[in-house]
Amino acid sequence: MTESTPRRLRSQLWFDDPSHADLTALYVERYMNQGLTRAELQSGRPIIGIAQTGSDLTPCNRHHIELAKRVKDGIRDAGGIPMEFPVHPIAEQSRRPTAALDRNLAYLGLVEVLHGYPLDGVVLTTGCDKTTPACLMAAATTDLPSIVLSGGPMLDGWHKGQR
Repeated sequence: MTESTPRRLRSQLWFDDPSHADLTALYVERYMNQGLTRAELQSGRPIIGIAQTGSDLTPCNRHHIELAKRVKDGIRDAGGIPMEFPVHPIAEQSRRPTAALDRNLAYLGLVEVLHGYPLDGVVLTTGCDKTTPACLMAAATTDLPSIVLSGGPMLDGWHKGQR
């Protein structure tokens, strides 16, 4: 590759690969079902994943649901195409026998998503001693450009002076 040759994005292997026009057509059609246009998918704009660790099962990361919306807006404002996806929930205070198993499941699930989908980079939302290592290990394993966004600690359950 010379300096005048632009670097191709990983997602272009799915959406703009002349050597595999049949698969390109299939992937473009499938992703158009998600509200994206052919022009967007073949624009050369980066597709950035948002690994969402918040859910109703994980109160320590519940605020990540709102945080991910802001991340999505920022990716769009910067010219990227955001794709949000869930991460296996980890809630140590609610899980039996141990949340360490969930950390490994979250890691393995993330690796599969990051390898298997047309993402050019990822923002990983973290917030505890399980989601942080799971996300960091997945980022290191897949070698995708990654940003780890820590949402901070869980809120303590106080509202207007009452527990």
